[in-house]
Amino acid sequence: MAKNFFITGTDTDAGKTLITQALLIKAAALGLKTLGLKPVAAGGMVDIPGSDKQGNDDAVKLMAASTEALPYAQVNPVLFSDPIAPHIAAEKEGRNVTIHSLTGFVRGAMMTRADFRLIEGAGGWMVPLNGREPLSALAKELKTPVILVVGMKLGCLNHALLTARAIRADGLEIAGWVGTQIDKDMSCVEENLASLKGMLGAPCLGFVPFQENVQAEAVAEHLDITALL
Repeated sequence: MAKNFFITGTDTDAGKTLITQALLIKAAALGLKTLGLKPVAAGGMVDIPGSDKQGNDDAVKLMAASTEALPYAQVNPVLFSDPIAPHIAAEKEGRNVTIHSLTGFVRGAMMTRADFRLIEGAGGWMVPLNGREPLSALAKELKTPVILVVGMKLGCLNHALLTARAIRADGLEIAGWVGTQIDKDMSCVEENLASLKGMLGAPCLGFVPFQENVQAEAVAEHLDITALL
C-alpha cells in the first residue's frame, strides 16, 4: 500500500523542499517508486526541463527527485507569479483557488502508481489559501499523516510545539519530524534537539546541520525513514 505524507514547516524558510527532495531520494534508494507534488507555489521561476515554459523552482526540484514522471501542471497545478502568501497572490491575480478544487487536482496526480508520495505545502501550517481556508485543509481532506520540518533557530521550540498542536487539533497524525539548522550561529543546538525529541511526541527522522550550498543527496544521508515505512 502506498505511503502518502504532507510536508509542512515551522516557517517559510524551514527547508521543506530540501527535506522533501531528500526523503524522495532516500525512499528511491530503498527501491521504492516515488512521487513529489507541490500543489501551490509562488514565484521562484525557472525553466522547466524539456519545455519552453517556466515553473516554480521547488516544483522542478521535486520532479527531478521523483522516480515517477508527471507533467509539470500535475505536480504544481496552482502557480502564482509573485513570491507572496497564496491568498494575497490569488487576489492580486484575480483568481479563486479553493481547497475543493485543489484536492481534486492532487487526487488526480496521486492516481499515478507510486509507493511513496510526498505533498509539500507552502509556508507554515496555517498559511491561508484564500480568505476562508488554510492550505493545511488540503492535508485534512486527503487524510494524510504529516511530516514536520523544524527550522532550527532561536524560537524554534515555540514554533514547533505550536505547529504540532495545530496539526493534532486538525485530527492528523505527525508521522515524524526533521530538524534543519538554518541559523549557523544557533546556540545550544543539541539541547534544543533533545527538547524537541522529548516534547514533540513523534519520531525524529534526522537532523541536518548547517551547510553552505547544501545538496539534497547529502541531506538524505542524515535521514532515517524507517518510521515512515
